[in-house]
Amino acid sequence: MHDPVIIGIAGGTGSGKTCITDAIHEEVKDELTIISQDSYYKPFEGLPLEERSQINYDHPSSLDMDLLIQHVRALKSKVPIEMPSYDFKNHCRKPDTIRKIPNPIIIVEGILIYENEELRNLMDIKIFVDTDADIRILRRIERDISERGRTLESIIHQYLETVRPMHIQFVETTKRFADVIIPEGGQNRIGIDMLVSRIKALLN
Repeated sequence: MHDPVIIGIAGGTGSGKTCITDAIHEEVKDELTIISQDSYYKPFEGLPLEERSQINYDHPSSLDMDLLIQHVRALKSKVPIEMPSYDFKNHCRKPDTIRKIPNPIIIVEGILIYENEELRNLMDIKIFVDTDADIRILRRIERDISERGRTLESIIHQYLETVRPMHIQFVETTKRFADVIIPEGGQNRIGIDMLVSRIKALLN
C-alpha cells in the first residue's frame, strides 16, 4: 500500500462535515478510515459535572491536540491506533476506545483541525465546508437535542457564549488554508461528486 492520503474536512458546527464524510464513505467504504476531532477532547474526569459543563469546548485548548497529531502520524505510517471515545452528555472520555486501522484514504474531520499548524501540515487535501450561520445553528439544535441529551436553553446559551465567538476567532479564519471550499455541505451534490471523483482517482 502507498502512503495513506490524509484529507481534512473542516467547517463550523452544523456545516455539513459529517454529511460529506458519509457521502465519501458510501463510495469508497473499506478504503477509508475516519478520525473525528470530537473524540479528542481532553479528559476532565477530575472535575465535577457542573464544572465540566462550563468548559469552553469550542476553544482549541479543550482538545488533546498532541494525541490527535500522534494518531494521525501513526496512521500515516500505517500503524493502527486506539481512538478515544467521548461521552458528550457527561463531558468526559469513556473507558473504551475505538480501534482504527490505516487505509489508503484517511479523513480527519472537525471544526478546529486547521487551527493547529502541525496537524494542518500532515494533510494532503484540506476541505472547508462553508454554510450560513442560520442553517448551522438549526442543525446544531436538532443534533444536540436528539443525540447529546441537551436542552434548547443550554444549546442557545452555549452558542451565544462560546460557539459563535470561537467560530469567528478560530474556525472562520482557517478557511484560507483550504484547498477546496464546498458551500452548503451535504446539500452541494456537485461539490461532493467532484470530491469523490478526485478520491477515486487517487485510489486508482
